[in-house]
Amino acid sequence: MRHRIPGWFLGMGMALAACPGLHAADLEVRIADERGRPVADAVVTVWPATRASPPAPGATVPRRRVIDQKDLAFVPYLEVFSPGDEVVFHNSDNTRHHVYSFSPARRFDFVLAPREDSRPQRLDTPGVIAVGCNIHDGMIAYLYVSAAPWRARTDARGHAGFSELPAGRYEVRAWQPRLRPGKPEPMQAVALQDGAMATQVRFRLSLLPDPRRRLDREHVHY
Repeated sequence: MRHRIPGWFLGMGMALAACPGLHAADLEVRIADERGRPVADAVVTVWPATRASPPAPGATVPRRRVIDQKDLAFVPYLEVFSPGDEVVFHNSDNTRHHVYSFSPARRFDFVLAPREDSRPQRLDTPGVIAVGCNIHDGMIAYLYVSAAPWRARTDARGHAGFSELPAGRYEVRAWQPRLRPGKPEPMQAVALQDGAMATQVRFRLSLLPDPRRRLDREHVHY
């Protein structure tokens, strides 16, 4: 006996098939150095190869993030921003810090007394903003401003993951503060398919020594 399928059931099936959440793919990115050691604090950005892919939800909502200065270090060492976001610097140390940036994407220069906050600094221009302390040379941080629809920072395992990306073709880019300057960001093209297992992308980066290991003890208690 043949059974008629109700029209409402067919309509529900069509609606579920059109739901973006059911047509998505996962991307796993791992970054290592030349010796195969995991690289933390790398920025991974994912760009659609065509403009047909939608942007990530909420990617354009401005946010304010805090960069702390604690134990003579910027915390976090690297932060990722969208154009229009703001950053505030806080001094948790018992010494003054002279925070500055000469980067074309954002320039600022101010002194923070212990327990003091800076004025919010609006970051409108995409690019890398290197931040230093004019008193303690070993202090350095990076603000990575990007309009990429998807971006993440690698953890201690050198891993960054992206869930439920629309199926399609993408360009995956990697950046780390210790890459040699003047060279383009490493990039790999990838195609994501509906319902497939997570696609894995691996980068092997040649990095310069970490400058944060140099401690200016002469000005520790400036």
